[in-house]
Amino acid sequence: MSPESTVGSPQSAARRNPHAKAVDRGRRTGDLPLVLVNMAMTADGKIATANRAVSCFGSARDHEHLLELRATADAVMAGARTVDLNPINLGPGPAKFRHRRLKRGLAEYNLRIIVSGSGSINPDAEVFRHHFSPIIILTTARASKSKLRRLRALADDVKICGQREINFPVALRWLKRKWNAHRLLCEGGGELNDALFRTGLVDELHLTLCPKIFGGRAAPTIADGPGFSKLADAAQFQLKSSRRNGDEMFLAFERIPARR
Repeated sequence: MSPESTVGSPQSAARRNPHAKAVDRGRRTGDLPLVLVNMAMTADGKIATANRAVSCFGSARDHEHLLELRATADAVMAGARTVDLNPINLGPGPAKFRHRRLKRGLAEYNLRIIVSGSGSINPDAEVFRHHFSPIIILTTARASKSKLRRLRALADDVKICGQREINFPVALRWLKRKWNAHRLLCEGGGELNDALFRTGLVDELHLTLCPKIFGGRAAPTIADGPGFSKLADAAQFQLKSSRRNGDEMFLAFERIPARR
């Protein structure tokens, strides 16, 4: 994913309503938000090189696609390492995308969510230098008191969701109830994605397939956690749409509900 564009002044951000009602179209009913995952990956399924030195390799069109998806979401979520290692602010981008949000009935600026089970987040990360919308941190009881104090100084809200591992159903219900996050876009990394896949919370998967090969058995993929040990347990998706732009393929999949 590419570095982001300027998102506007804090003065204009102050006029946003952080509790603006989400659009009715394209959200999950019930107490959980609709969850989308968006990733760019190489032809061999990597999202970065093995040493993490290269993680931005999509085209300008891929970055535009990322902002288009953000323009449909109440909240954008990423893991701590994704935020630490990339110059991203998780915001909606230039004015044209903010205008699209307003036309959809969304707040001008999306909520920003950072996930860290240990509470280890770089306080100098780019995301904390931009104050246009609330930043929410999800963590666990593993985070020490000193880390929690630092996180609360950085973020607008810090939520402990679990003892050792984040309980994502609980966390997402809380986000929808307290922060009105009806539609949530997750942008990695692989361990965060994997946790969402394993808990059956991902409704749509958006992939940009890029014509590159990184190789490397240690190079991260879109789902890098424990994963599924049985084929029968794997998260099941079906192709929703596909299109080519230059040498890249833009694919969208939707979840097949598990049989009861």
